Formats: sequence, C-alpha cells, structure tokens
Amino acid sequence: MQPKEFLMIPGPTPVPDAVLEAIARDPMGHRTKEFSKVLVEVTASLKKLAECNGEVLMLTSSGTGAMEAAIANTISPGDKVLSCICGVFGERWAKIATAYGAEVEKLQVENGEPISVDALRDKLQADRNHTIKAVTITHNETSTGVINDLHQLALAVREHGALCIVDAVTSYGAAPIEFSHWGIDVMVAGSQKALMLPPGLAVIFMSDRAWEAQASCTSPRFYFDLAKYRTSLEQETTPFTPNVSFVVALKTSLDLMKQDGYRGIYVRHDRMKKALRAGVTGMGLKLFVPKEQYASPTITSIVPPTSISVDALRRTMKERYNIRVADGQDALKNKIFRIGHMGYVFERDILMTLSALEACLTELGYRCPSGIGVGSALAVLSTPASAAT
Repeated sequence: MQPKEFLMIPGPTPVPDAVLEAIARDPMGHRTKEFSKVLVEVTASLKKLAECNGEVLMLTSSGTGAMEAAIANTISPGDKVLSCICGVFGERWAKIATAYGAEVEKLQVENGEPISVDALRDKLQADRNHTIKAVTITHNETSTGVINDLHQLALAVREHGALCIVDAVTSYGAAPIEFSHWGIDVMVAGSQKALMLPPGLAVIFMSDRAWEAQASCTSPRFYFDLAKYRTSLEQETTPFTPNVSFVVALKTSLDLMKQDGYRGIYVRHDRMKKALRAGVTGMGLKLFVPKEQYASPTITSIVPPTSISVDALRRTMKERYNIRVADGQDALKNKIFRIGHMGYVFERDILMTLSALEACLTELGYRCPSGIGVGSALAVLSTPASAAT
C-alpha cells in the first residue's frame, strides 16, 4: 500500500476536500436562479481578490484558452505586439499573437532572470509613433521560478499607452495584484493553481480600455467572443454551457480563502518560499533564481548536484515517497527540478518535501548533514509570520 500521491508541482495543485465534495454533487441547471446566484457571488469575489474595478468573465477552458481569448479580442491582424519573455509562458504569448496575425517583437531575457523594467521602458520610449498596440507580460514564470515586478512593468506600459495584457495564472490568489490601480488591461488566470480546483476553468479580467479595443478588433472569434460573455453576465448567466460544477466549487474555494484573509494567504506563500529556499541551500543545492526579490512565491527551481540526474531524483521521490516534483521545460529540461508551493499547500508540506528530498539525495549518493534541510527551513518558520514579508 502506498501513501496518497502528493503534488508539489506547478499545477495541478492539491485540492481541498470541501472543494472536491462540491464538485462531486449533482450539477445544477445553468439556466436556473440558483446558478445565477452562485455566478454573481463568484464573480464579485474574483474581482475583489484581483482588486479589479472592471469586469471578470469565466471560460470553460485552460489558462491557455483565456490567453487566446485575450489576444483574439484585442489584437487585429497586423497589430504590433511586444512580448516580454523570461520563459516558456512568456513565449506562449508571442506564439498566440503570431497565430492571430500580429507583428510580434520580443523583449527577451536569459532563463532565471526577470524582465527589466528599464529595458521595457527604453523599448517603449523608442516607439515614438506608438505603433505598439499591446505588451504581453507573464507575472510569474513557472518554467524558471521568476516573478516579475508587475506593478512597475504595467506602469511603464501605461506611460506609453499600449494595452497591458498579463498572464497571472500562477500568481493570482498567491501574490498581491491590484488590477485597476496598477493599470492592467487584460489579465488571465486558471482554476488549477492558487484557486485550488482541478484544471478546466479560466478567468479573464477586462478594463474599460480593453473593451474599447475589443469593440474595434477584427480577429475572428466565436466561443471566445468576450462580448457575448459580458452581455450574458449582465443577465446573470453565460452564453454557453459552463462547467457548472467548477463554478460552484470555486465559490467554496473562494470562501475558504476569505477565512484566511487575502493578506494571510500572501504571507503563507511568502513563508513557504523562504523556508523552502533556506532548506535547499542548507543542503548545499543551487537555486536557479538566486535573488530573493525575483523568486516566485509559488514555484522554486533548483539545480541538482552534478552527480544526480533530474530524472533519477524525480523518480526516486515518486517511488519512495509518492511525492511528485517537476522537471524543467524546453531548454531547461533535465537541468533543473521544480517544487511547487501553490494554493492548498502549507508549511507542513514544505518540511515533508525537504525531508523526502534529503533522503532521496542521500540514497542517490549525495551527502549533506542529516536534517540540515528541515532545520534550515524551521529557522525561517520560527520567525513570526508578520515579520516574514
């Protein structure tokens, strides 16, 4: 008999029992007053979590579906898009924009580095004729473990006047975001990350400027025509059959988050990040993102010892302890491993993972002082939470 598999990956993330129970109930009719009530309540909670004065819509799709919807509703063929790329998901924005006929320019940095606010500002200031229609940004790049300074990046975009289009799939609900105050125009998120649901539901936020762009956008769209969702939401319904069970479960998830308070959730993620980083470095391992200020609060990327392959380490973690950690992606495949600490994950889980990691490293021939990883993490966690951010 094996213990329950535990996901310490960038997503899907662990799901609370109360959320699973909500999903398991018989679905309600999506054209009923009961569902309309849930839809309105969930929408209001999503807006509050993002500090959004605009509108939020839910799509039955992956986060990538919401990314495509963001482009399809704001970018016309021939429009110029500047894509900020610091990993796989920043590159995905560029690929989607290219598929819709945009002229894509890239502002790219090395893996493990954040997008430079100064470099973005210089690039936009050089666009004296304001030909750049939109700038795409990945807030939290899980392929590398970097979080960007979204506030300052968005400010630079607003100074130029382009649309600010943001992937917040792995930051929304785990790190502070002030959608309206920061001047974001379009933002997407997904259910399987900090919102603590399985994959299958996407969220997209739209500002007034985004709706103006949507009205004049000539890109083809049908299911992802956000104007249909906006009109239906005004009538407290949806244009197509939604994932009713997930919308209902999302209400449960958001209610759980409210119990902790949003600041409490952000503090917890920050503490888990710091504890994990301390534990990893205590074992003598190298962090792929060495600078604390750019380290993701939801995913930590680690360089394995030279004598141990990523595949062997991941396989041993799974076979011995039924804990899954992630490989690197694309150019980083087999070069780093990634540990997720997002959503329904707690300090206990960080200590468990560090203990298992040390045991597996020892089994594979790596030596470090016994218990050093957990001990280093506990030194961080012994600090009062209020002082941890």
